[in-house]
Amino acid sequence: MNPPKPAPTARRWNTLSTRILLGLVVGLLSGAMLSGRPSPTLDLLLAVTAPIGQLWLDALTMTVVPLVFGLLVTGVGSATSSAAAGGVAARAMMWFVVLLIAACALSAALTTLVLAWAPIPAGGDVLRAPGLAPPVMAEAGAWFSGLIPANPVKAAAEMSMAPLVVFSLFFGFAASRIEVHLRTSLMTFFEAVVATMLVIVRWVLLVGPLGVMALGFGVGAKMGLGAAGALAHYVLIVVAACLAITLAAYVLVALAGRISPMTFARAALPVQVVALGTQSSLACLPAMMTATSSLKTSPGSAEVVLPLSVSIFRAASAAANIAVAVYLAHLHGVALSPATLTVGVLIAAAVSLAAVGLPAQVSFFATIGPVCLAMGVPIALLPVLLAIETIPDIFRTLGNVTTDLAVARIVGRPRGGAEPLADQREWPEPASS
Repeated sequence: MNPPKPAPTARRWNTLSTRILLGLVVGLLSGAMLSGRPSPTLDLLLAVTAPIGQLWLDALTMTVVPLVFGLLVTGVGSATSSAAAGGVAARAMMWFVVLLIAACALSAALTTLVLAWAPIPAGGDVLRAPGLAPPVMAEAGAWFSGLIPANPVKAAAEMSMAPLVVFSLFFGFAASRIEVHLRTSLMTFFEAVVATMLVIVRWVLLVGPLGVMALGFGVGAKMGLGAAGALAHYVLIVVAACLAITLAAYVLVALAGRISPMTFARAALPVQVVALGTQSSLACLPAMMTATSSLKTSPGSAEVVLPLSVSIFRAASAAANIAVAVYLAHLHGVALSPATLTVGVLIAAAVSLAAVGLPAQVSFFATIGPVCLAMGVPIALLPVLLAIETIPDIFRTLGNVTTDLAVARIVGRPRGGAEPLADQREWPEPASS
């Protein structure tokens, strides 16, 4: 089989990401230069930029519920079909689910510990969304009784993500059991819904530099250049979560894959170099296929596992998403009980499985927004974080491709103690960007 080619729009999205980052820098600097000097000009600019930023945020937020529901329904249907196609795919899907939950749990625990050791810098609380009080969370145990929505429409209208995700999963699994012609029609409908929502997201992101600049101006005016320190602290936290998952892959492949970490490291290094350069797991697929010869996987297993993994298995991205939610919870003073963290971990894993393989700028809200909403964390700061996503996205991709290779070795590990000879599979190099 021939590996799919990288999306031709990758360069366009990288350019858009640069423009959004530039918009944030311009907004922060402009606001910082006027901060601390109350004047009619500053008041006028804030009166103009605040509604622009809020409208842009609302335009992104309006796509979250239909996009998440559609992604989960189609994702469950696709995963069910893949698992039914053969034993290798079924084993891979099992590992995907287990490792996504484990990665999110590890990230939530480590992020909480790191923030206790290195809290958000002084003054970082100015980044809090204005006028938003920390949400009142349910008493311990009460969250469990609300996981099954008595009224799914009401859950969607109130953006109650945990019960909505549960209903979506039930709906997706139930749809996989109906007659083929009905299932095909239903999946086509929800695929069309997802495609439509993504078009809206693209339209909104096209004016992202303006929206982020407006939001950044407000942040800069309130906090001055101190905002840069808080944002740098955020980037370090998310990058640390991704690197933790990357390192955990080496331990996992040694224990479950029965291969030396040094052998795995040598095989993974060329793939990781491509990942750092392209920021795309899909673009790394040819290099990953070549690396499996050094990993000595069973013939035919990598050809099934790796295309499946680059499509739906993003362990480092899921871990980064929960890290973002935990960071915002600390920023806004939202208390995170074990029950709340558990809900966040499960939602992050489920949404990650369903998310499409698009650039992070497109899927940012679809994957992080539901986690924050399920944990009772305000999402008003997400557009500002979107502008600096370029840096964490490098390490998301690094962790994703490393865990992809680890699962390929684990699932494709020869049984019965016999290691196959390294084959000579050669795959074309990804197109240069």
